[in-house]
Amino acid sequence: MEDGNEKSDRSETASSTPDAVGVLIETELGSIEVELRPRQAPVTVENFLEYVDGGWYDGGRFHRTVHPRNQPDDAILIEVIQGGVNQERADLPQAPIALERTTETGLSHVDGAISMARFAPDSALSDFFICINDQPELDFGGRRNPDAQGFAAFGRVVRGMEIARRIQASAAEAQRLTPAVGILRIRRQDD
Repeated sequence: MEDGNEKSDRSETASSTPDAVGVLIETELGSIEVELRPRQAPVTVENFLEYVDGGWYDGGRFHRTVHPRNQPDDAILIEVIQGGVNQERADLPQAPIALERTTETGLSHVDGAISMARFAPDSALSDFFICINDQPELDFGGRRNPDAQGFAAFGRVVRGMEIARRIQASAAEAQRLTPAVGILRIRRQDD
């Protein structure tokens, strides 16, 4: 009897989780509209929305651009822009989250995918990146990282890829945007 109740509770939770959550990333260069996938990547979406709802990205920045010309030592080339929180805030949550692998979520690093930056599996905090063009080497089994665990894709840009491409093409020293492109704020679309 308990097993049936637990299963029912899980079904109710799953059915109350929306298929998509809209988020607007407002930058100095324009806005990027993203659709997050909480049913497929619940841990990653919840983590990202904690930072969004707390206002930690307000005053943050896109600080990194990666394109074929600035990866001279990498055998596997990728194209992304990476952003993060306002580093001047002292009250940032600092608990890393479990890696939701693309084999578990069914999401992949296609053009416009939003994903969490990380150094090792289960180390992602707040930095995120947006894929420019398809980046299959960032999926589970991809060769970009020696651990082949990939990154946690958790949504996709639905409007504003021209802004993401403009950020990627901005002035940079190596992979560091100079100057960084400011994130004015990130908010849920229903706000």
